[in-house]
Amino acid sequence: MKIRKPSFKLPRLLILGCGDVGMRLLPLLRQRYRVFAVTSQPERCAELRAAGAVPIVADLDQPATLRRLAGLAPRIVHLAPPQAEGKLDRRTRRLAAVLPAARLVYISTTGVYGDCGGALFDETRPVAPRNARALRRVDAEQVLRAWARRRGGRVSILRVPGIYAAERLPLKRLREGTPVLLAEQDVYTNHVHADDLAQIVVRALQHGQPGRVYHAVDDSCMKMGEYFDAVADVFGLPRPPRLERAALTAAVSPALLSFMSESRRLSNKRLKTELGVHLRYTDVTGGLQAARASAGKLSARSCRTACLVCGVSSKASAAALR
Repeated sequence: MKIRKPSFKLPRLLILGCGDVGMRLLPLLRQRYRVFAVTSQPERCAELRAAGAVPIVADLDQPATLRRLAGLAPRIVHLAPPQAEGKLDRRTRRLAAVLPAARLVYISTTGVYGDCGGALFDETRPVAPRNARALRRVDAEQVLRAWARRRGGRVSILRVPGIYAAERLPLKRLREGTPVLLAEQDVYTNHVHADDLAQIVVRALQHGQPGRVYHAVDDSCMKMGEYFDAVADVFGLPRPPRLERAALTAAVSPALLSFMSESRRLSNKRLKTELGVHLRYTDVTGGLQAARASAGKLSARSCRTACLVCGVSSKASAAALR
């Protein structure tokens, strides 16, 4: 029988930005690391502790609270997004100012490439951000590279596309009838399931090369409208209406329009050959089927809970589910 080391004897690891992906990471890490999870919300401490992490209350917008992070762990996963405005990632700049040398994995975005006209490319393509959101991510990457050179740290960068899972699907947009582009004007998008992203982070911690960029994307090759159609079909919802770009401009938010104005296809060869990643969901089709099954289980559990509270019979509950 294998005896597990006491947690205080395990190597330390720090997670910044322990939201959905961070919570998926914890079960993959807590057996081999003593995990410290940073939160700016004290009310989340009990949740993080129950998930196997040591909660640390600190705020990347409050520099004075970050001093306790210095030297806390030799391995760091940086999932925290930049602040919502400006061209610089002030949060990452504050973090880099206090961190000593460490092994760090940064979760960036494929948006740093801007519009690529649907081209297929690898990680050697230069960045060309087109909006402030992407500029902040480029700034964070550059700041962390400079930090690694200055402190003797090691940083690996994961450029991540649209993340999906059962709880991260555009069901509300579909129910509201939000339009998408005509097929002939549509843009290519890239995707990764949240569970796959969690395991990619682990592989990057173990095998990522210093200063190296990896495309954390699946094998899908599909346009945005095709993705919305696929989600609608799996969940029994109407497919979204299609509009030409001029009409769409007046029908959707500027933020959504910006995503509909960039087209690119990213190669994940380096992800597989260097990190040894074996995707659980190689494409969106398989991931959506799993998400539908997961949503069904959640509905069933919710219904059973409601039955216990309201006194509805299990037969009536089953009939309602059908």
